[in-house]
Amino acid sequence: MKLPHDMMAQMRAATSKLMGSSPQAATEVIQNALSAAGLMPAAGAASAAAAPQPSATPPARPMHDINPPPANSQARTAQPEPEVKQAQAQATPVPPSPAQAAQEFAQDFMARLGVPAGLGQHSFDMPSFEMPNFQPSGLPGFGGPAAAATPVPEGAQFIDGSYRNHAGTRSYKLYIPSGYHGQAMPLIVMLHGCTQNPDDFAAGTQMNAVAEEKQCFVVYPAQTQGANSSRCWNWFNALDQQRDQGEPSLIAGITQQIIEEYPVNEREVFIAGLSAGGAMAVIVGTLYPELFAAVGVHSGLPFASAQDLPSALSAMRGGAMPNPKRQAPEGGVPIIVFHGDRDTTVNLRNGEEVIAQAVRGQDAKADSFDGSVPNGHRYTRTTHSQADGSPLGEYWVIHGAGHAWSGGSDSGSYTDNKGPDASREMMRFFKTVS
Repeated sequence: MKLPHDMMAQMRAATSKLMGSSPQAATEVIQNALSAAGLMPAAGAASAAAAPQPSATPPARPMHDINPPPANSQARTAQPEPEVKQAQAQATPVPPSPAQAAQEFAQDFMARLGVPAGLGQHSFDMPSFEMPNFQPSGLPGFGGPAAAATPVPEGAQFIDGSYRNHAGTRSYKLYIPSGYHGQAMPLIVMLHGCTQNPDDFAAGTQMNAVAEEKQCFVVYPAQTQGANSSRCWNWFNALDQQRDQGEPSLIAGITQQIIEEYPVNEREVFIAGLSAGGAMAVIVGTLYPELFAAVGVHSGLPFASAQDLPSALSAMRGGAMPNPKRQAPEGGVPIIVFHGDRDTTVNLRNGEEVIAQAVRGQDAKADSFDGSVPNGHRYTRTTHSQADGSPLGEYWVIHGAGHAWSGGSDSGSYTDNKGPDASREMMRFFKTVS
């Protein structure tokens, strides 16, 4: 969904107000933004709508959020007496006024951005933030509960680890395939999306199964809720877009720790991620080209595509546009990009800009191919290569797909099993560039 320009400007203003004061302070701004988008009456109409009208026209249907409240929220509400319950059942429900609806939306808006009530600190919940009345995907497994511990075949291991440096501490899970007997193998670093964890991401992408087939290590760094309330990687923070700082240093440190502890083939170290993890994979791969041979991005964003909360929302919704001040450092690594053309969480333009950054300034040749998955999605695959045929990048547009890992398993969240298998295609691409 492309938001109107006026609405984006007003939402940015509302966000700024909310960061420094209570949700009530931004009610009118948000109400006007919603009016510009045709989602509710203008702020000036609130009092008129609240006054009794002689017309027999029924009141406008109140705006409802697409996500129901937690199941236990009503359990915390005091239960009325039987007589009161009977009276309530006979009473006609009164819809909230536009002002009340706007205030509720303001509170929900900040909650979905991961901002705890009453705090000015910001974090960002990418996959769960959806405008009211717009369904995110409807795909099997989309936004489902996190998976339990991923089962492993006999002889394989899925072990816990931890890494600490000046930027903090992050845990991780490392998959060691059953065929490992001390030989050197490739390493893939997998960065989960918001609200996910290593087990959930491993279950959904099925990358451990690919590692069994292709014989490689897979490490899944875990974002902490303390660093981001929705467990998003903080791709939109300026500090977390710099080499040897913040989360890039932690992810690179985990990678280096695995290399030191296991016989990793250092020419075959790759990084990939989904959504916020995809955006962070671009950043880490760009900042550490000597460490990573290639990058895989699914439903992510370009390098340094935001510097704060408002610009992050703008980039996600409208697409990060080319910006001379945001040029990635020279000497980037090959990249493979997947993006659904019905993604309402991260605009398709972001995938286009990710691949454009990778080939910008290169004498690249592009070839496109249209294909389809039996009983699944159609796709367009565009390959970019140098004059000598060596690969620079691949861009896969999955037609009809939303914000979900293509070809993933329903056992994990944010997956779409109707698409081409992104995990195996990424592995194939990684092998061609190593």
